[in-house]
Order: sequence, then structure tokens, then C-alpha cells
Amino acid sequence: MNALAATSRNFKQAAKLLGLDSKLERSLLIPFREIKVECTIPKDDGTIASFVGFRVQHDNARGPMKGGIRYHPEVDPDEVNALAQLMTWKTAVANIPYGGAKGGIGCNPGDLSISELERLTRVFTQKIHDLIGIHTDVPAPDMGTNAQTMAWILDEYSKFHGYSPAVVTGKPVDLGGSLGRDAATGRGVLFATEALLAEYGKSISGQRFVIQGFGNVGSWAAQLISENGGKVVAISDITGALKNSKGLDIPRLVKHTIENRGIKGFDGGDPIDPKSLLVEDCDVLIPAALGGVINRENANEIRAKFIIEAANHPTDPEADEILSKKGVVILPDIFANSGGVTVSYFEWVQNIQGFMWDEEKVNSELKTYMTKGFKDVKDMCKSHNCDLRMGAFTLGVNRVARATVLRGWEA
Repeated sequence: MNALAATSRNFKQAAKLLGLDSKLERSLLIPFREIKVECTIPKDDGTIASFVGFRVQHDNARGPMKGGIRYHPEVDPDEVNALAQLMTWKTAVANIPYGGAKGGIGCNPGDLSISELERLTRVFTQKIHDLIGIHTDVPAPDMGTNAQTMAWILDEYSKFHGYSPAVVTGKPVDLGGSLGRDAATGRGVLFATEALLAEYGKSISGQRFVIQGFGNVGSWAAQLISENGGKVVAISDITGALKNSKGLDIPRLVKHTIENRGIKGFDGGDPIDPKSLLVEDCDVLIPAALGGVINRENANEIRAKFIIEAANHPTDPEADEILSKKGVVILPDIFANSGGVTVSYFEWVQNIQGFMWDEEKVNSELKTYMTKGFKDVKDMCKSHNCDLRMGAFTLGVNRVARATVLRGWEA
């Protein structure tokens, strides 16, 4: 089941639990605006190249729309729609004053030079500068984009509207980016895991973790978990997978990964088949890589008691059912990986105030938001007698629905 189908299914279930009327349900699903633009640039060799840029702005009932911009050759409109919609519910669950959006350009960033990427980003910004803005739609980095991309968007946007650091988040710190943003999603995963384990009288210390993915989110989550006394017994990335039942030395592994562009060849653990990683014996499993990795083929073999969804949509609905029958507790992506967008919100707040926070304040505010967020999700689970995924979805959908009705927008 693809991301759009799964998101729509979860939304419909949440709407049913909340007893929303069909008109309101329909209006919540329809995107506010879909934008498609042609971006034509001269390449370094003098030839002309054309690319399609787009932005789906899903909902702005609770505040400006927020979501990433990705540069990827296969940009599927359905997927972008699903991700924009997911951002609407995610920002509502995190209780930050945003709606959802998503966008990007259909290109392969690896095939373009730095100057070509800059020209492309600036042309895209010229085409959409009237449709984004500090109080309208605030983009952020996503697949194939980074802090430098955001710096180009900020500069181009500022030519039309005056210096506006709050128009994008995920910027370089020198241009108003927030301290702590780099580790934010991984740190949010740590706080979310702490909150969940506390419900069961456990803490991070002494638990055995398996982490799939050692990119930004996976590597930060692994570092912070091991700093807090957790034992990371297996880990994987695109180069391979490693296991050490006594616990991997994460600081050494991070160093190895930087030097060798992957975990392959690390001598502090035994290589294992990456396919078997998810079914390794552990207490907590953290998928932090791709979507759809936990499915009906492997769900029965999973031995973890808790699954923390650091990736987007890692568990298929069929696997969800199998795992809940086994008593496995799943903390859903819509809450578990919201640390990134929460610190993006802090960045926006700092830019609007023109007053930057130190890293300690960023991290302590993030902990406050994640801990309160978990309590809100649990309260919804009790009210509607549902699992954590439905608890999170009903919480998000209910907040957006209430804002929509209060603003007099219901159809």
C-alpha cells in the first residue's frame, strides 16, 4: 500500500472515530492549492534545460503551511499530495501553529553542477515567491536539498520582499538557522522513546536497540541512545549491516562512517544480512531509513517489544495488524519523527523575534513539546479506545477540524 493510500485510510478511520460529518471530512482532504511551474535554466555547457517544479499546499487552518522541498527524478504527484497531507496532521499532533505542504523539482541533483543547482533553485523561487512567505508557506530541506538550497531560496525571495530569514527553515546557522536543528529529528526520537518506555516503567538505560538506517536521523538517534545508557546491538545502512550483542561502540562507528562513507568494514561488530536486521532479537526496533520495510512478509518474525517509527511510513497496514495482535507497541511516525519540524518551528520563531536561542534552550523546549505531545496522544487513545497510531491521527485531525470550524470554513 503506497503512502497516499495509507494516509487516506488512517485519516478516514480517525474521521470516523471523531464522528466528523462527510462535508467537513471531504474539505479537510482537498488541498488548498497545487502549484506547477516550468523552470528553464542555461546549463554550464550553454544548452538549455527545462524542469518541472511544484508545490502542494494542503491546509492552512492552523497557520502557515510547512513542508520540505525535494530534488528527485521521480516526483510522483500522488506521493507529494500524501506527504503534504501528512504534514498537516504531523504539525497538529506536535501542536505547532502550521499546516502542511510539500514540493520540489523533478531533477537528478547528482547530474547537475553546484552552479546549475543554484540557477535552478533561484528560477524556482522566482516562479513561486508570491505563493510562499513567512505567514503563508515556509519551505524546508528534504531529499536532495540542504541548508545551501535554503540559503539560495532565502536570498532570491529577499530580492522581492526584503530580507526575510523566516521564509525557510533548515538554513545555515550563519543566516539565521537554529542551533540543534541538525540533531533535532534524532533527538526527538530519543525523547519520544523515553516517554513511551516510561509508560511501561522502563528507561533507555539497559534496553537493547536495533536501528535500521545510519543517515542523519539514525546516527543521531544511535549516538543519543548510547549516551543515555541504551545498548545498540545491530545497525544497518546502504553499505551493509552489523551486529554486536554486547553493544556497538557508536562514537567509533560514527567516525568510521565519515571516513569510509558507510558502516561497511567496521571491526567492532559482525557483518549480518541487512534483510535479517529487522528480525534481530532486541527490546526496541527503530526503522530510520525507508518506507514500507515492515510488511506482512517479516512482521511475524519481529522480536522487538517496541517499534519507534523514525522513518516515514515504515510499517504497512497489514503488518500493523499482525504486530498489534502480537502485543508489539508501535510509536507512529506522525509523532515519533516530529522533532525535526518542531525545531524548524523554533527556528522560525527565533527569526521572527530576531533573537537567537542557545542550544540548551532549543533542546529543553524540544523535550517539553515531545513529552507533552506523547501525553496528548495517550489521552486520545484513552478517549477513543485505540492504538497509538489512531490516537495520534485522531489528535491531529481533531485539531485541524476544530480550527476549520472555528474559522467558519466548513463546507
